[in-house]
Amino acid sequence: MNDHDRGLAFDLSSLMGRRGVLGLLGGTALAGLVGCSGEEAATGTRTPPGNGTAPPPDRAGGGTTPEGEIPDETAGPYPGDGSNGPDVLTRSGIVRSDIRSSFGGASGTAEGVPLTVELTLTDDGSPLAGAAVYLWHCDRDGNYSLYSEGVTGENYLRGVQKADKKGKVKFTSIFPACYTGRWPHIHFEVYASLKAATTAGTPTKTTQLAFPKDVCEAVYAADGYSQSVRNLSGLSLETDNVFSDGHDLQLATVTGSVSRGYEAALDVPL
Repeated sequence: MNDHDRGLAFDLSSLMGRRGVLGLLGGTALAGLVGCSGEEAATGTRTPPGNGTAPPPDRAGGGTTPEGEIPDETAGPYPGDGSNGPDVLTRSGIVRSDIRSSFGGASGTAEGVPLTVELTLTDDGSPLAGAAVYLWHCDRDGNYSLYSEGVTGENYLRGVQKADKKGKVKFTSIFPACYTGRWPHIHFEVYASLKAATTAGTPTKTTQLAFPKDVCEAVYAADGYSQSVRNLSGLSLETDNVFSDGHDLQLATVTGSVSRGYEAALDVPL
């Protein structure tokens, strides 16, 4: 990783979008910026390849996570939260549970094996009602809306939900691809409130969800995921550059089938 490190000054200049500035003013974001790799910073102006080729690999975020709390992770190169390129969070329509189609004038729909994602947010064991989650992931071809070639005009597979009184949020989506260099995953950010999520607030947690290997293998045998079969074969949770330092709190419980669709559930202790 050191051969990509271009120094703190470069990282700050590349990563300090509107959320970075707000985080620094709040005194909470500097440690995260210091922990980011130069490779992440360098992706700020890079157009990712399309047609299922690999986005630049994510790198694990810096900082220390308290024991029992879901780990902090990088938002990756394509968050769409204003910190690195486009900002989808302030657009009308981003608050939604079904994230398969684009909104706000875009008309694309992501195809793939159906997937429902349910996250349960807790704080010291109590439901974190009223918090909000912004969730996003790649499509069946390994591309990210807003960034990847061919889908820069789309914003599908991105959405925000407010946690109910049980601390739960639920999204209807499709199973993401496995692209070169990364274990199959979903990104999400937790915000103190729906207003914070949609008005340039700073996330209280940025992390990722991982999928079990047997489920991935079953999904990738379905039509449209052929490239993911090859990509998955060379990876493991233990060697993934985000999950290799421990994934117990990030591995979702997944039930279902290719024909009926899958349900992924994850408890998110904060």
